[in-house]
Amino acid sequence: MPYISRPFTILPDYKISTGEIIDDIVAHHPDHPRLRVIRRALGNVGVDTRYFTRPLAARTITGDATIEERSNSAFADALALARRAATEALDAAHLGPGPDPGSYADIDAIITTHSTGWSVPNLDIHLIGALGLRPTVRRIALTTMACAGGTQALIRAIDFIAARPGSRVLVVAAEVISSVYNHNDDSIEAMIYKGLFGDSASACIVSDEPLGPGLHVAGPDDTLEYVLPDSVDRYSGRIGIDGFHFDSTKEALSAADDVLPAILDWIGPRQAVDWAAIHPGSPRIIADTASALGLDSVDSRHSTDTLAAEGNLGGVSILRVLERTHADPPEHGAPGVVIAYGPGFNTAGIRGTWHA
Repeated sequence: MPYISRPFTILPDYKISTGEIIDDIVAHHPDHPRLRVIRRALGNVGVDTRYFTRPLAARTITGDATIEERSNSAFADALALARRAATEALDAAHLGPGPDPGSYADIDAIITTHSTGWSVPNLDIHLIGALGLRPTVRRIALTTMACAGGTQALIRAIDFIAARPGSRVLVVAAEVISSVYNHNDDSIEAMIYKGLFGDSASACIVSDEPLGPGLHVAGPDDTLEYVLPDSVDRYSGRIGIDGFHFDSTKEALSAADDVLPAILDWIGPRQAVDWAAIHPGSPRIIADTASALGLDSVDSRHSTDTLAAEGNLGGVSILRVLERTHADPPEHGAPGVVIAYGPGFNTAGIRGTWHA
C-alpha cells in the first residue's frame, strides 16, 4: 500500500511577471497584426509570475542561441534544480546518509521525468552519482511525458512498490520550459505559451509505509493511464535549427474536456471525491476538471494558486500542487484524486486517501 510523501519543489532565481513577458513580446514584435489580442490573452492566462533559471534577456531565452546552447543550458539547469529538490526530499525523510559523505544509501529505485534539454545519459544516471545512490539502484527515466510526467512517475513508483514490497522510491521531476521561449514562434498559441510556462524541479519519496503525511494509495488498480484516440497532434514538441518549440492545434483547447468521460468512468459513480490535485495547465483545465469531479474553486485552490504564482510547470506541476496541499491539507482519510494531462493527448490519474 504505497504512500506518497510530501514533495519538495525548487524554484530558480529569476522571478518574471506577466507584465515583463508582455513588454518583451511587444519589443520583439511591435508590428504583429494581433498584438492587442496577444496582450488580452496573456492577461487571461491565469499566471501572474513565473520563475526562469536564467534572465529573460539571456541568449538562450530571448536571444539567438543555437539549439546546442539551448539544450546544454536547459539540461545543466534542470540537473542543478533536480539535485537540490532530491536532497531536500531525502533529508526530510531521513533517508541517508550512506557510507560516504553526501551519499544516500536507503533508496532502492529512482524514477525521473524530464522533457526539456537533451542528454545521454539522462537525469537518472546523473543523479545517481550526484546523490551518492547505490550503484545497484533500480531506475526508470521518463523523457517525453512533459506535463503528465510527474503523475506518470508516481504511477511507476506505485507499480514498483507493488512488485517489490519494502522498497523506497525517489521520484524526481525537473523542467526548464523557458527553453521553448522562442521569438521565431509568433502564432497566438506560441505567444500564450511564452506567458504560461515556468521552470522548476520537485522530488518526493514513495514507500509502502508512511514517512509522514501524504497521499495513501491502495495499489496499482487505483491508477489511470489513458490516451485519447487520434489526438497525437493536439500538443507536440518540435526541434528546429533555432531551438525547441511547442506546438498545438485548435483541437487542443478541448482536449482535457474530451478525456473527462474516461476519468469519470475510472472513478466510478459511487466513488466520492473530496479534494483533487489538478494539473494547472490553464484556468479552464482546472475549472472544467473540478466541476466534472463535483468540486468547486475552493477544492481546486492549490492548482489555481500554483498556476498564478509559478505558471504551468510541466511535469513538475502535480508535485508542486501536492506540496501546496500539504500546507493546507484535507481531513485524515478524505478521498481524493490526482489528475494530470500531457501531450499525446494523454491523462494520468491516481486516487487515494489523505494520510495525516
